[in-house]
Amino acid sequence: EGTRWDNSTGVATALRVAEMRRTARLPLARLIVPRARLASNGTGAALRHRSGFPPKQGLYDPALEKDSCGVGMVAHLKGQASHEIVRDANTMLVRMAHRGGCGCEPSSGDGAGMLTGMPHTFLSGAMQAEMGVTLPPLGQYGAGNVFFPRDPKAVAQCKAIVQKHIDRIGLRLISWRPIPVDNSALGPTSLESEPHHEMLLVGAGEGKTLPEGALDRELYRLRLVAANEIHAAGDALGDFYVSSLNTSTIVYKGQLTPEQVWGYYKDLQQPSYQSHLALVHSRFSTNTFPSWPRAQPFRSLCHNGEINTLRGNKNMMRSREALLQSAYFGEHLSELGPICSDELSDSGNFDAVAELLLRAGDRPLHEAVMMMVPEAWQGKPGSPARKAFYAYNANLMEPWDGPAMMSFTDGRYVGACLDRNGLRPSRYYVTHDDRVLLSSEVGVLDYLDEAIVKTKARLEPGRMFLIDFQEQRIVPDGELKERMAAERPYEKWMAEQPLLLHEWVAESGAEPAAHPARETLNSTLAMHGFTKESSDILVAAMAKGKEALGSMGVDTPLAALSLQPRMPSHYFKQLFAQVTNPPIDPIREEVVMSLQCPVGPEANVLAATEAHARRLILPHPVLTLTEMAALQSSPHKGWKTTTLDATFPLDVAKASPTALREALVDLSAKAEAAVLQGGAPLLVLSHRAAGPDRVPIPSLLATGAVHQRLVAAKARAMTGLLVDSGDAKEPHDFCTLLGFGADGICPYGAYAAVSAFHGDASSTADAMMMTYRKSAGKAILKVMSKIGICTVQSYRGAQIFEAVGFGSDVMDMCFKGTASRISGADFALLQADALRMHAHAWPEMSAAEDVALPNPGDYHFRDGGEAHYNTPQGMAELQVATRTNSTKMYEQYVTNQIEAARKTSIRGMLTFRSDASGIPLEEVEPAKEIVRRFCTGAMSLGSISSETHEALAVAMNSLGGKSNTGEGGEDPLRFQDNRRSSIKQVASGRFGVTSEYLTNADEIQIKMAQGAKPGEGGELPGYKVTELIAKTRGTTPGVGLISPPPHHDIYSIEDLAQLIHDLKSANRAARVSVKLVSEVGVGVVAAGVAKAKADHIVISGGDGGTGAAAWTGIKHAGLPWELGLAEAHQTLVLNRLRSRIVLQSDGQLKSGKDVTIAALLGAEEFGFATSPLIALGCIMMRKCHLNTCPVGIATQDPELRAKFAGKPEYVVNFFFLLAEEVRGYMAKMGFRTVAEMVGRADMLRVDPDALTYKTAKLDLSPILTPASALAPGEPQINTMGQDHFSKDATGLDSILDHELIKEAADALATGARVALEKPLNNLNRAVGAMLSNEISKRYGSVGLPDGTINVLMRGHTGQSFGFSLAKGIKFEVQGDANDGCGKGLSGGQIVVYPGPELMRNGFTPEDNVIVGNVACYGATSGSAFFRGKAGERFCVRNSGALAVVEGIGDHGCEYMTGGRVVCLGETGINFGAGMSGGIAYMYDPDSSFASRCNTEMVALDKVETPADEAELRGYLEAHFAHTGSTVAERILGDWDTARGQFVKVFPLDYKRVLLERAARDAEQQLAAASG
Repeated sequence: EGTRWDNSTGVATALRVAEMRRTARLPLARLIVPRARLASNGTGAALRHRSGFPPKQGLYDPALEKDSCGVGMVAHLKGQASHEIVRDANTMLVRMAHRGGCGCEPSSGDGAGMLTGMPHTFLSGAMQAEMGVTLPPLGQYGAGNVFFPRDPKAVAQCKAIVQKHIDRIGLRLISWRPIPVDNSALGPTSLESEPHHEMLLVGAGEGKTLPEGALDRELYRLRLVAANEIHAAGDALGDFYVSSLNTSTIVYKGQLTPEQVWGYYKDLQQPSYQSHLALVHSRFSTNTFPSWPRAQPFRSLCHNGEINTLRGNKNMMRSREALLQSAYFGEHLSELGPICSDELSDSGNFDAVAELLLRAGDRPLHEAVMMMVPEAWQGKPGSPARKAFYAYNANLMEPWDGPAMMSFTDGRYVGACLDRNGLRPSRYYVTHDDRVLLSSEVGVLDYLDEAIVKTKARLEPGRMFLIDFQEQRIVPDGELKERMAAERPYEKWMAEQPLLLHEWVAESGAEPAAHPARETLNSTLAMHGFTKESSDILVAAMAKGKEALGSMGVDTPLAALSLQPRMPSHYFKQLFAQVTNPPIDPIREEVVMSLQCPVGPEANVLAATEAHARRLILPHPVLTLTEMAALQSSPHKGWKTTTLDATFPLDVAKASPTALREALVDLSAKAEAAVLQGGAPLLVLSHRAAGPDRVPIPSLLATGAVHQRLVAAKARAMTGLLVDSGDAKEPHDFCTLLGFGADGICPYGAYAAVSAFHGDASSTADAMMMTYRKSAGKAILKVMSKIGICTVQSYRGAQIFEAVGFGSDVMDMCFKGTASRISGADFALLQADALRMHAHAWPEMSAAEDVALPNPGDYHFRDGGEAHYNTPQGMAELQVATRTNSTKMYEQYVTNQIEAARKTSIRGMLTFRSDASGIPLEEVEPAKEIVRRFCTGAMSLGSISSETHEALAVAMNSLGGKSNTGEGGEDPLRFQDNRRSSIKQVASGRFGVTSEYLTNADEIQIKMAQGAKPGEGGELPGYKVTELIAKTRGTTPGVGLISPPPHHDIYSIEDLAQLIHDLKSANRAARVSVKLVSEVGVGVVAAGVAKAKADHIVISGGDGGTGAAAWTGIKHAGLPWELGLAEAHQTLVLNRLRSRIVLQSDGQLKSGKDVTIAALLGAEEFGFATSPLIALGCIMMRKCHLNTCPVGIATQDPELRAKFAGKPEYVVNFFFLLAEEVRGYMAKMGFRTVAEMVGRADMLRVDPDALTYKTAKLDLSPILTPASALAPGEPQINTMGQDHFSKDATGLDSILDHELIKEAADALATGARVALEKPLNNLNRAVGAMLSNEISKRYGSVGLPDGTINVLMRGHTGQSFGFSLAKGIKFEVQGDANDGCGKGLSGGQIVVYPGPELMRNGFTPEDNVIVGNVACYGATSGSAFFRGKAGERFCVRNSGALAVVEGIGDHGCEYMTGGRVVCLGETGINFGAGMSGGIAYMYDPDSSFASRCNTEMVALDKVETPADEAELRGYLEAHFAHTGSTVAERILGDWDTARGQFVKVFPLDYKRVLLERAARDAEQQLAAASG
């Protein structure tokens, strides 16, 4: 029975925890985190924050925690309750345990739970037997499980408050029921935070009869008002939590592993516990901290995903509270707030809003979910009624945007939906006996008889799956949404009510405001922060239709460090997705993106009325001059814009250092009054009054202050906020303005600059302004997509940034809720910068004359301008030092480099403690040991020349360090000599990733982000794709390549865990590394990565990188490694995970001092990219993206490559010189080894001599917080390996491949053919990877002859089935496959078709889903045949394999570069986006394919040539032979007709290259013949 909590004491659990720690196999005493410590009186009163997380400390912030999960649902279509439903749900939960997470001990999970229908039969019996209480009929009482603090006195206090509100509301307490639990299987972490459990049962008041739904509403009210009062009473009652409380469903959940739920909650085990539905959820969190309430399901839903726009959603909901009116709750509605809370996760807040709409509003739950997670209705085909429905709902609420699979129920309905881009997996079966099984994977009920399965399907992007238990059927998505659209006259409302911008402009007839006079243009621009570079580089490029590109990273100071005046936007860094959710490709997947946004006053979101339709629709967030003039000059349909002056007097500014702050307070007050007293539907913050006598308030400060003031006053939803801006010029300016609350921006200053390029406002200048605007829109979409946000409406106000160097006064007034961890500039300093810019613009002696734009040298080094870390002098000194191996010259280089660092970096402001006891230098470990910790950066063959790439590899191999292939693969000829790179990178492009490639790695690095452009993909232009690069990457010479952002098989933390499992299976001897880029929250991501079983984590600075990218990404995304490294180290130590991880840092490491500081902040290994390139001859021309590198380093031009003069010994010399410098610092501080030095942040101090008037305001103490102070006694360095092999971990010792390797021993040794048969289930993941590794070790890429190892399997594959399957292996599956089937296919063959038991019952494979998402992703060779449909993103980045399938989802053949695909059924949207090579043959009998194909890069041809026809027919014959496909059989039987119904998808570049090659061959043949 275990130890059950006794209300009178906490001693039993305390003793059990102590005993478990003492006797546990793992060193749990070291691995358990600080929890709710048992109070001295033994009562276990909660001493922690009620979220379950430790308080904010160092760089750790609990607000940054994230989670992901596996979700499942079991239901009976006819609503028949049974215990079998509950049992099946538990089995489903357990068999998705690998999608959840556990902390430092296997017996403490991240959270798991189950929601069921109300088990009335069970509860009636239990209440009678246990309590002597007779329950009312089902529906006339509510029940819910409650977590209490473990202190009996606290329990009594909580109950008293609940009773008080029961009486006040007029309900009746039926009983409190102790919930029987068995905690004997729980680990110490879960035990230590285990709450006391009771069930609350409540009915209507004596003699009361409530109308339908009223009791649920009152129970909702009771739960909220009671919880609000209890939590307000203090931390002692903070653990009170009501899991659910309603009449139709109940939740059992906790800090449990999926396997523990059933055993812990004894109720679930009872045969009389029956339900017609069950939802299950297993959680994978980025931490090991306990949180019983954060386990799911929540009250009405389960969520697998991440809400990226959460801060904006919460702010807007807070504002909407002032507008809420409920026909049911009336004046009591105010008791229910706040609706959203910082105490809740993103999922918890979503659940709270959905429940509000259900209980207090007039919508069913599924309509609420449709409104909050809409499909991509703007870019998809749909009926006018359906589009009007979505357009109307967009006026009510911005999307809660991000990857999401939502499963929800209110008892009558149970449903599920996917986000608009389908970034979560969900498959479902319907059986002949009316059961529905939906989960993240198929095969979770391995005992299910396939013969009873009627339908195998999947949730599709933006689609909703819904069971109506009253109608006893699944309501199809199309029917459901058309029904929703018909319930109210949405078409009429949306045709008559919205204010359309073009109509306002036409009615107004206003002329645009004139540009500043030419003679004062530069003064005007300079006043607003324009420089010569921002005008000539950034604005000019946008006026020509694209963002300005750069390369070689950024080496200038952060705005907080710069002594040049900087605009406030430059203090912010864009956040980006890595690991916990994916970025999106805004170009290739533009169909899901939207710039449109409704603005202006909202109405009561709880009632669907015509009033919601009356909002202004902005099709683009960047307004034209004409549009702004119209909005300001005349009213329209009763709306009149209020313009507020966003400037302040120059004389006041000069007289008072508080003038800017006071101006912001005044502006905000005027805005609030205009809305609340004047009813202004639109506000415009205008710079137009700025000039010689008035200083512009920076538009970002003005916008942020007004937005925050209106949010606090709950008035933001009552108005629109526009900015008539003189200072918005580059994409980052627009994004920060939108992100901090602006609805629209008119960048009149930038328009003036664009117009001046042609001398006047001619039509050409007008066209350039429109081009500039279009470029701005594309750039905004790109920045949004980095964090996985699709719509400007959601991005607006979402504050997806971190401030670096703003003080609390600025943050509290203008940017509340955004992180600013090192404090910094106050309003006085910002005012001083504004005055400096104003003084330059309007010199006192010549105010009437124009001035030259300042040219500080921010983008390119300029003597006397902005400081740069890489200086011509420093590069020359380093090259001399490394060529001559001169210690003296190196010391001179270091002296200058340290001085440069003082001006440009956080680490430059640090020094070492001077009071440490030193040791003789000879006692310090030798340099030859230190250099083994050095790695070169991930620079691909393609971004740099083969000569450079090989020189780095030779150098690192000679000194025992590691070089990195980068994402471009590696020539197999290098695997066996000293040109071999030890680190093999696996990126989203999967270029050259084969079984052989992975086998030849010492470390496999998963690239989640790149320092040069985090959150973005990239491109390699065709002129850089040489024969060697094409061969290595699997493409055609001369054809450009696209490297997508990582969103294909890395949707979430559990997907990363799967990829780590895949790679570890493919090479057990290699360590698996994950490369992250520094940003706020990277610490919690790193903790999640450690839990996902990575061996090694890289924290890259956002300032490094050789890759080409837009300056927006280079300059404004990613943080210095000092912040990211310190945060990661602190958080890993706090989570007791640091001991199992090797931590590396890189990003502009230049000197031994840099390396020493990195070690003291937590790094054990160190990466270098720019410095080794400089040693090899790089002179920082920043021409990498142009293929014109004059020293042959970053070019593929043969003539320029011939100029390469670098030698490996130069790099070797650099690293030994640097290691000796490190040894000197170690000796002074008393460290004998680097290992002793790691994590010793206590040895660092701020260097007062390095501080300026600006940097003196920074607070670096969060960086310098010793991790040992957060978790005393915890290791600060890697001391143990990850557990990859035990059954409790990922189980590599027990996977199916061990059997296959053993039984195929003869085939592996001699090539003898073997035939095997095996059962299969979803727990068999990455089957074939380990077997392929054995083949690759023996035979390399040649593999074995086709069909040497034949394995027939029956059942359901696990994820990544056939990962990197090598040549010679054939896997034949009778059943179906989960996500990632055939990933990295490396010459093997995969065949999947339904089993005979299904086919005998009339199953039609072509109408059903047989394989999941991202099948054949990154396949390089081999073949796959699927008899049935596939999910989303089929054959993404296929570079050489053949795949035949009978239908696919969205985004098929995306980024494909080679191989062949044949599809014999329908496709989803956006087929062929980014497809640059290979050919796809699409069966299109109804001529609908063209509308679903992205034709930007492909042509749609007919199958006309004999060669094409023979090739296609051969594929069909093979498909029929392997699978028995009746579709292939029918087509072949009517070939003469059918062949004309195929479309040949032919990439344009590939076609061009083939035609050029054919023409060249013809010329050569002609020349040979004539010769």
